[in-house]
Amino acid sequence: MFKKILIANRGEIACRVIRTAREMGVSTVAVYSDADRHAVHVRMADEAVHIGPAPAAESYLDAEKILAACRDTGAEAVHPGYGFLSERASFCERLEEAGIVFIGPKPRAIRAMGDKIESKLFAREAGVSIVPGHLGVVEDAEEAVRIAETIGYPVMIKASAGGGGKGMRIAWNAAETREGFQSSANEARSSFGDDRIFVEKFIVDPRHIEIQVLADSHGNAIHLGERECSIQRRNQKVVEEAPSPFLDEATRAAMGAQAVALARAVDYQSAGTVEFIVDRDRNFYFLEMNTRLQVEHPVTELVTGVDLVEEMLRIAAGEPLRYRQEDIRLDGWAVESRIYAEDPFRGFLPSIGRLTRYRPPREGTSDGVTVRNDTGVREGSEISMYYDPMIAKLCTHAPDRATAIEAMGTALAAFEIEGIEHNIPFLAALMQHPRWREGRISTAFIAEEYPDGFERPAASDVTRRKAALIATSIEIARKARLDRHVDRLREHSGALRPDWVVRIDDAYHPVEVGAEAGEGGQAAFRMMLDGVASRVTTTYRPGVSPWSGTIDGVAVTAQVRPATQGLLLFLDGLWLPVRAMTPRIAELDRLMPVKLPPDTSRLLLCPMPGLVVSIAVTEGQAVKAGETLAVVEAMKMENILRAERDLTVASLKVKPGDSLAVDAVIMEFG
Repeated sequence: MFKKILIANRGEIACRVIRTAREMGVSTVAVYSDADRHAVHVRMADEAVHIGPAPAAESYLDAEKILAACRDTGAEAVHPGYGFLSERASFCERLEEAGIVFIGPKPRAIRAMGDKIESKLFAREAGVSIVPGHLGVVEDAEEAVRIAETIGYPVMIKASAGGGGKGMRIAWNAAETREGFQSSANEARSSFGDDRIFVEKFIVDPRHIEIQVLADSHGNAIHLGERECSIQRRNQKVVEEAPSPFLDEATRAAMGAQAVALARAVDYQSAGTVEFIVDRDRNFYFLEMNTRLQVEHPVTELVTGVDLVEEMLRIAAGEPLRYRQEDIRLDGWAVESRIYAEDPFRGFLPSIGRLTRYRPPREGTSDGVTVRNDTGVREGSEISMYYDPMIAKLCTHAPDRATAIEAMGTALAAFEIEGIEHNIPFLAALMQHPRWREGRISTAFIAEEYPDGFERPAASDVTRRKAALIATSIEIARKARLDRHVDRLREHSGALRPDWVVRIDDAYHPVEVGAEAGEGGQAAFRMMLDGVASRVTTTYRPGVSPWSGTIDGVAVTAQVRPATQGLLLFLDGLWLPVRAMTPRIAELDRLMPVKLPPDTSRLLLCPMPGLVVSIAVTEGQAVKAGETLAVVEAMKMENILRAERDLTVASLKVKPGDSLAVDAVIMEFG
């Protein structure tokens, strides 16, 4: 086994590799850019080497700097993580020339499978089912339209070197094909330095299901079951689970056999993933092979008990596989939620800034449920515009799917992040969605269920009731603290009063309260709301979040944030403004005027921090609803801003190349 390895990556995957290496007694070397000087992975590693400025092209993508770091530290091997140099055959070859082991497959496999066009040709020759399409490189937008019309709409436009949802567009007509071709090529050129595009048939109602494989240098190859990755937004995975609720044993065995056959055909040696598109009749088609560790690998580890990073290190060191196919068993169910720095209420646009509060749920196993959080940040970390906006990967494992989903909902409710926008409200709402819970999903799930974007849903009567009871208990606790610590207020703060009113949004809810005996340091109350009595217990202390306790014997968790004249409670996937008050204050509160937000209907505001790529209109131009107004790039993704209605452009406030902050004015309308 190696004595020292270098991790040519950053963030949560670098931390993930370091943890396993440490358990194996292997020393680690981290690399970091200017932006990551104080990052978690730098502090975790035994050594750290600075490799350049913040832009990835000048640091994490610079193979020569990685090689120099290996030479300077004496690292025997390099683990590439995912992204960056992980699937670059030339990097693997440079390491081999320098006598350094690449912890991954050999260059031939990377080259054969890393190119989406060549991999499909290879898979077809190996007898693997492939999606109908045009496997040649498409030269321009007009050729893309001709091919699309031959194949039949809808089509998928893909960058040959793409990944992570970048350089991919679905087109339903000629106009979308032309636009999608250009955007895909631009993103691919920016992210991968390779703007080759191909076109294939888009399978309607597809499910994205992938098979994890392990293969060594001794001719052994196995699969570790499947992961379902169908919950996606703009072709970027959001939630994954293992196993899939859709596959039967026969389909699982057939997909696994094809994945292993492909791995053998390409002489694969490491952990890898064969991705398939599965239609409604369980017909499956090869999509691509990722010759690296996948972002979603933790769910496979949770259901199989196999540490994939450890197996990658052992295979790279020349050891034979320690498992046979019959050794692999799928135990229970695992769900992973990707927590991103993005605003779900503004079209999931990226958010950058400092994590002023970062409190993930407690990890570990209790009552048969495991919570795992793979992350590369801590409180105070900066979410940079230079890299992927993923903050963490929250995973739960339980004996069955329903319990794993419930556990995920509870864990998300307890996950506190402040300082930036994030997608936890969307993930929490998703865990409550009936279609998700039933497993009736496809890669179009988000587009179908949230066609106009994700908006704050209306709170149910059950959620509002819980919020009113929780808010009342919090106000009682706050006033009781005054009784304990301010002598002149002792027993006169109002904590013992029996009548309260809770405002949620614009509705007022009377609550009657009676104290009861609690156990184990808990406060207990009998509360009457809308003629229905409930028993509430909690250990909540003022200033502490989240609130945890029980309502009628059912465990409940809610985040608590101070707000103007009240609180914000994060409960059942919703942020609810609440305020518990006396009846007299409630009377006066009803008389307060409502402050209206400013009118921005005549402005195009930048929805996220980004760079203006192009302006598609001129001053005085009349545009129709749906027409492109501007393109803004954020985190290597191009975002097309369109007119929401017919209008006339009065003035332009920015030009291509300008860097904009959130809500910066791009143009005014007449």
